[in-house]
Amino acid sequence: MSSPSRAAARNRLLAGLPRLERQRLLARCKQVELRFGDVLCKPGERIRHVFFPTDSFISLITPIDRHDNLEVGLVGDEGVLGISVMLGVGASPLHALVQGSGNAWRVEVAAFLRELKHSPALQRAMNRYLYVTLSHLAQTAACTRFHLVEARLARWLLMTRDRAHANEFGITQEFMAYMLGVRRAGVTRAANALRKRKLIRYTRGRLTILDGRGLEAAACGCYAVIKDTYARVLS
Repeated sequence: MSSPSRAAARNRLLAGLPRLERQRLLARCKQVELRFGDVLCKPGERIRHVFFPTDSFISLITPIDRHDNLEVGLVGDEGVLGISVMLGVGASPLHALVQGSGNAWRVEVAAFLRELKHSPALQRAMNRYLYVTLSHLAQTAACTRFHLVEARLARWLLMTRDRAHANEFGITQEFMAYMLGVRRAGVTRAANALRKRKLIRYTRGRLTILDGRGLEAAACGCYAVIKDTYARVLS
């Protein structure tokens, strides 16, 4: 594993803290490896740890019923999983599923809350991240209601690319349908449309973004809105 200073720098929320406050928080953290498909928490389950991804990323999923689910957010190296504990709520509101394997900093909730109490900079960072998270959730709700599957798929692929920091990643059509809350036939048609426009290539569970700018043009405006909010509030 990489050194604490280098790994912390890869989480932008941690990297933005003053050095002494960052070091004090990291002293309470453990660097862990998150594997694809790991479930970090379930709705209603007590939150035991707060995670700061470095080169991993996590899907936030809300259950619709016993069979259907919908991804409502992503947490990558820009943020943190477990933000509800700062509000005094110890139960998870969402299902957190590791979508991109890699490392993260993990800290026990009690230790995190102690640091939060004594670190004004961490409080400000967490408040700002809470704001962009709420904005992200609201935008995703509107996107799901009003935008076509093809545009939503393009948005989702771009957001995944931004957190994977790569134009190629492993994904199945079943998983894409699961994340978007649509039937596999719907996501297959949307992916084929993007492929015919030479924006993506999809072969045997590997998806490659061939034309990032073209995919941004194909995505709904929600991608730009969410990206701008993160950049404006967290920078």
